[in-house]
Amino acid sequence: MVKSGSISVLLMTFLFGSGNFLKMEREFLTNVTAQCPMPKPCNVYGFTDWYKVGSHCVKYFNRPLNFTEAEFSCRTKAPGAHLVSVHHRKHNDYLLSIVKKLNPKNLRIWLGAFEFFKSGKMFWIDGSFWDFQIWTSGEPNHMYTSTEECVEMNWKEIGKWNDDSCHVKKNYICAFKQKANLKPGSEEME
Repeated sequence: MVKSGSISVLLMTFLFGSGNFLKMEREFLTNVTAQCPMPKPCNVYGFTDWYKVGSHCVKYFNRPLNFTEAEFSCRTKAPGAHLVSVHHRKHNDYLLSIVKKLNPKNLRIWLGAFEFFKSGKMFWIDGSFWDFQIWTSGEPNHMYTSTEECVEMNWKEIGKWNDDSCHVKKNYICAFKQKANLKPGSEEME
């Protein structure tokens, strides 16, 4: 008769003994990183440490703030800046790549979306149209309440969105339209 502890040891030896599992895990992590292309630097004078995502320049801030504090912080970072809005899958992927590169151990960030007065409708704080969404399965789950009215990314499913309480502190990404910032003395963007 074999004891259950012996079966566990045999199973672990079978699964991990050859080292193939660790090799597979490393290859998987390498492939995930390779599939996460970084956007190009923003080409706006004075904001070259930001990234170009669509027609916006974006920057990740590793400073946990609640939703309101994060939005007001964004407004001080650049003219016309707000928490980031997302309108395409590719842009969502770029934001994920930025967060993975700059803070791989804490991927949760605020996006610039919120539920409007318990209406069940989501809005972007920058006033842009709500034309794209990629919710975690089962989310948003607190529509029509005041418990989770703000939108975050990377809660349970990486790259997907969740509604959360606005008072929770998270890192965030700010964004501004590239045409909002011109090179001094110029009519054209850098």
